[in-house]
Amino acid sequence: MGDDNKVLKTYDEVSLHNNPNDCWVIINAKVYNVTNFLYDHPGGEEVLLEAAGKDASEEFEEAGHGSAARLMLDEFYVGEIDPSTKNIDSTNIISSTNFLEKQNKIEHYQGKTSRQNVIKFLLQFLVPIVILGLASILLKFLY
Repeated sequence: MGDDNKVLKTYDEVSLHNNPNDCWVIINAKVYNVTNFLYDHPGGEEVLLEAAGKDASEEFEEAGHGSAARLMLDEFYVGEIDPSTKNIDSTNIISSTNFLEKQNKIEHYQGKTSRQNVIKFLLQFLVPIVILGLASILLKFLY
């Protein structure tokens, strides 16, 4: 899966690759250069660009990628991440607001947008109530 010259990468090194012309991500302690996959990504290039230069393991797993996506990673492999180079800073701490933002993005890219939720609600609950109301009004006029 990798050459001897593609062994350990540091977090600082990966963080430099954070734009559309040079986009690396970390997924499960492995580094991938996804620059050539940006515009082919089913969830859109924004998803990858948001994770560019960072550890995207959690987002990758939460998005529910299947075995095909995992196999595709092999062609983008750059090397392993050196865990001793990880800096712990406040940007890696997930606040409840960040969690909700991430959750909304995941739902959006899985096709669960708020518009779809509203439409689903209307169809499941309000439409039957309206039909029952109209039926009761019609029955009053008939009998």
